[in-house]
Amino acid sequence: MTSETRQSEKQQFTFQAEVSQLLNILAHSLYQSKEIAVRELISNASDALDKMRHLALTDPRFRDEAPLEIVVERDKESGTLTIRDNGIGMTRDELVANLGTIAHSGSADFLRKLTEGAGADVSLIGQFGVGFYSAFMVSDTVRVLTRSYSEASGWEWESDGTGSFTITPAEGLERGTRVVLRLKDDVRDFAEPWRIKQILQKYSNFVRHPIQLDGEVVNRQKAIWVEPPRQVGEEEYTQFYQHLAHRDDEKPLWYIHLSVDSPLQFHALVYCPPTNYEILGFGRLEHGMNLCARRVLVQHDCRDLVPEYLRFLWGVVDSEDLSLNVARESLQDRKVFQTIRATIVRSVLDRLDQLAEKDPKGYQGFYRQFGRMLKEGAHVDMVHRPRLARLLRFLSSHDDDPDKPTSLDAYVARCGEGQKAIYYLGGPDLTAIRNNPNLEIFRKRGIEVLYLIDPIDEFVMSSLGKYQDRPLVPIDEADLELPDEPEKPRDESGETPPRPEDEAESPPGFDRVLELFREALKGSVEDVRRSVRLTDSPCCLVRSEGTMSAHMQNLLRSVDRSVPAARLILEVNPSAELIERLSALAAGGGQDDLIRECGRQLHANALLLEGMLPDPQAMAARVQRLMEHLARRVALGSSSEPAEPAAGD
Repeated sequence: MTSETRQSEKQQFTFQAEVSQLLNILAHSLYQSKEIAVRELISNASDALDKMRHLALTDPRFRDEAPLEIVVERDKESGTLTIRDNGIGMTRDELVANLGTIAHSGSADFLRKLTEGAGADVSLIGQFGVGFYSAFMVSDTVRVLTRSYSEASGWEWESDGTGSFTITPAEGLERGTRVVLRLKDDVRDFAEPWRIKQILQKYSNFVRHPIQLDGEVVNRQKAIWVEPPRQVGEEEYTQFYQHLAHRDDEKPLWYIHLSVDSPLQFHALVYCPPTNYEILGFGRLEHGMNLCARRVLVQHDCRDLVPEYLRFLWGVVDSEDLSLNVARESLQDRKVFQTIRATIVRSVLDRLDQLAEKDPKGYQGFYRQFGRMLKEGAHVDMVHRPRLARLLRFLSSHDDDPDKPTSLDAYVARCGEGQKAIYYLGGPDLTAIRNNPNLEIFRKRGIEVLYLIDPIDEFVMSSLGKYQDRPLVPIDEADLELPDEPEKPRDESGETPPRPEDEAESPPGFDRVLELFREALKGSVEDVRRSVRLTDSPCCLVRSEGTMSAHMQNLLRSVDRSVPAARLILEVNPSAELIERLSALAAGGGQDDLIRECGRQLHANALLLEGMLPDPQAMAARVQRLMEHLARRVALGSSSEPAEPAAGD
């Protein structure tokens, strides 16, 4: 290192803007549990020791006899608290990067929530990679003295949390990091032996390295994941979860403790948290699974242990068959990961099956939080798709109470005789779906329809294709086939009465109405045709095979307006009163422009019912013309030869 770099003067740096915001919030925080600052600094020290232990085991050059440990020093008279470790340490550049900027995924969302007062919990700070800054909740000034394992001398970092920090060369430091807190008046009791011991035992009992306080080890170094489950108490399971997830006083929804001997040996402890922070707007969750090899931490947030759709899980996996230098491209290690992953996924799905069967209410609580992730799995995981499909829940016309979704198994059990398909309909919300005209024939026939209100639902149905050999069919499909109705008693002639939708005859002039609608909507719809699915509404939109629903098109176009809108089919109900009147006008002749105008407006109405916005200027002008036409009819007091509205759209 050059003499220019090892300058004796202090160098001053400005915090990244986001850091300054965070420090200002933390410095004035009224959050009662300021103890989390100690927890976060101990956690950082443990991470540094993990890295040093891993380095020493994989590179003989860095092995020494010094035991890896955390030491907590207190000075009641000066009001300081020091937390030091002999871990990997930091270089000057690492100090600037780690203690001056925020780069961790999701931390910006966390900061935004704190700034807006939108319910972000300060105790979550460690999950977002910014736990060090919690030191300013309890300290007026923070000093960090550190020497990296790769350097012969060290550095001192100092800040009062008001917008800047300084870095100065420091000689005579041992390898590792020392954080010195000058305690604020309201937390001076942190320097009392009983108080700091209480905090350490509450939050850091499961840290893997010894924590020394006044010459005494205050934490239990018990790796409960390698213990027989019968020897681990519920309190220990809960405390370890709180340690992993940085969540004080929170219990997991459930956990799985695995010990596997064949075909390879590994131990695992997997937790499900009670809350999904993704749906609260904190950004995409980081994987909370930690990988160990023979109790040595190899990797935090290991993405190879569970699939992406189970990223909400927290836990630890410890394998005897993995080397410390894990090489995911090596065939042997890849097979180990695949085996571990398959076992964990199977165990999680078993646990969810059990929960759904024995505790439906508890499963519903889980599903409200993490159901969308299971849907992701059903969409992308071909191997486990059948099992995931069994765990999915949807609202349904059987009971559309938002708190009472149904499973596909329950739907199939209710299917009437002759029903070979599972029917569904997507929409922007429950109200829009309930008002969709496509449901009319299903209500009349008493056929259950699943309601899909989550944007991912239609992709899931497309991926599943079928369930228990029954095709999954959207009811807004143009070539929809309804199940046969139970055979009715024959009449006196011996003939079976036709179904109402088959016996309805088109009124005179109806074919002309369809022709005029086609002319008016040329380029806007794929076709205009007679409907056999409507009972009351004048028209509805349906899609041809391979075309996205109107709802999905609307979602995609809301993200990217350049996505072209696929043309749908307008189905017209000849039995609707409005269509009967238009048919009479068409049969009499002379009202073609009015009928075309009505066709355009009916198409716009159908789009609105699907949650799609038609051209607002054209629609407003058209509605005004139709109202003017109606007003003239009323004023004339006669319906004969009314003046037609202006043509065009």
